[in-house]
Amino acid sequence: MFPNAKGSELFSVLATIDPASQAVGTVTTGWISAGNHHNLLALVQSGALGTGATLDAKIQQATDASGTGAKDVTGKAITQIVKATGDNKQALINLRPEDLDVTNGFAYVRLSLTVAVAASVTSAQLLGFNPRFAPGDASNQAAVAQVV
Repeated sequence: MFPNAKGSELFSVLATIDPASQAVGTVTTGWISAGNHHNLLALVQSGALGTGATLDAKIQQATDASGTGAKDVTGKAITQIVKATGDNKQALINLRPEDLDVTNGFAYVRLSLTVAVAASVTSAQLLGFNPRFAPGDASNQAAVAQVV
């Protein structure tokens, strides 16, 4: 525990899928090195889903920042969010670097969101917790405009 640390020093905003009415299809974050934090967390958010829409989210892994050998991380996908019960919901996906196929050199991750049937309001963040090199806010993506 670090009782004197600011919350923003203990985590990083690594990548985002900004709030938008997402058309049917898949959108992803960029590839992020998983080794700079002890824990990663994907926060998936649904807003108003379109009529009959579904939302899926998963974490994928690759061997480099270009996405070489991209594949899904086993067990790191949400249960599909559906229109009937899924407006204005959140889902969390926890990930540790050791969850990756490190034996075969997989060290990069991205978050993937897929909307099916009808356009839907979505957003997501890929966060890094417990940075290996403090402070965490030094690893924030460039789009983080302020830390107060």
